[in-house]
Amino acid sequence: MLALSISPLTKAGFAPFGEVVETADVKPKLINEGFAERFDDLAGIDVATEGGEVNVSLFMGSARPAPLVIKLMERHPLGSQLFMPLSGARWLVVVCTDPDIPSSYRAFAASGRQGVNYARNCWHHPLLVVGDASPFLVIDRKGTGGNLEERWLEAANWLHVASYGAAEANPDITAKQG
Repeated sequence: MLALSISPLTKAGFAPFGEVVETADVKPKLINEGFAERFDDLAGIDVATEGGEVNVSLFMGSARPAPLVIKLMERHPLGSQLFMPLSGARWLVVVCTDPDIPSSYRAFAASGRQGVNYARNCWHHPLLVVGDASPFLVIDRKGTGGNLEERWLEAANWLHVASYGAAEANPDITAKQG
């Protein structure tokens, strides 16, 4: 049985799949007479293919029932997709290089101060939040063209996350295949 360890989300660990969006290593600019800090260039938004435009939206995520079962992966061939939590709650990120190869999956526990910008064509699971009513700012592509590809996994390749809700307190939970 394949174990999928859930690692803390870091820029280096997530680099093959896109960008981690955080302010930890960014020097802010003081603006608004010194009453606000501005953190620039946190992510490269990639949406212009085939005339696409930037779409800014709000997602309100709900926790999936435990145990969490990974049955579906998706990707966006025409643009990147950025998710930034607004509540400060931890959340999960599941990505892979090939949905049909279980060993290509990676899972990350993101802090409530970290977002991700999935690169164009990056296979990822739809939003995975630990608590209900979890708001996220989402920046992605709108426009013509097919920008969503979904892959439903064969039951033999489903990944089960045994302690999904425990990700809030323990980023070292594991998932098992089968």
